Amino acid sequence: MDNEVSLPRDFDALRTMILDRREMLPKRLAQIAAYALSNPDEIAFGTAASIAQTAGVQPSTLIRFAQHLGFDGFTSLQSVFRERLRERQVSYEERLSALRGDTHGLSKNRVILNGFLTAASHSIETISHNVEEDVLASAVDILAGAETIYLLARRRSYPITAYMAYAFGKLKIRNQLIESTAGIDPEILSFAQPTDAAIAISFSPYASATIEHAAALAARNVPVVAITDSAFSPLAQSAKVWFEAAEGDFSGFRSLSGTMALAMALTVSVAEKRRSF
Repeated sequence: MDNEVSLPRDFDALRTMILDRREMLPKRLAQIAAYALSNPDEIAFGTAASIAQTAGVQPSTLIRFAQHLGFDGFTSLQSVFRERLRERQVSYEERLSALRGDTHGLSKNRVILNGFLTAASHSIETISHNVEEDVLASAVDILAGAETIYLLARRRSYPITAYMAYAFGKLKIRNQLIESTAGIDPEILSFAQPTDAAIAISFSPYASATIEHAAALAARNVPVVAITDSAFSPLAQSAKVWFEAAEGDFSGFRSLSGTMALAMALTVSVAEKRRSF
């Protein structure tokens, strides 16, 4: 086919293509695109049937998605995801399977600890690869110039903003952790001005309050720096700058190690930037 010459042959090029076309994708294809970017290992190792079931679509949708991107079928698209892992001698999933299945005489507690340490290591490695220098610099500039930094998160993302609030306080940086038990978060956020900024963190399934608050702030020209798991995240749509943090998991429990490292890097970098003012 004519466009075969321009087909992406590595994951980074494929990811760029998907992001460039995300606004034009039909609903079901956008659903697959979001799943693929958030779960590249599953796309690489799964069958069309298993991937479709997990992503909540029909197997035929995978074929349509591949063809929409210019590939002749899903297998051709899948080869790009597999190439991404080719340099690894042992895949992440295989390492976790080995931890679950072959304890080598270790106690169950030690196996669980090793599993979470492996997931955390994978998360940190992935986030380190995904964070771009210019995006990091832009986020630090926004936050360092803010009069007040508002911190938005719920559920499993909340510990990240709670620790950022603690660290910002120690660094004498004005911040407001949005956690009102009185239910007046919208009223607190109404004080935010374009001279302020917000950090919003949420992962699938996204916390509706975080998404709504971030959108409301963006509509009032308050810059939002987001940490989320996909370019298709509703949080990314409200952000002036956003980071992709796809955390690994062990036995269904996702790590926060990579996100915490990124959050603390932002916190300390903002403090350092302010010292240069």
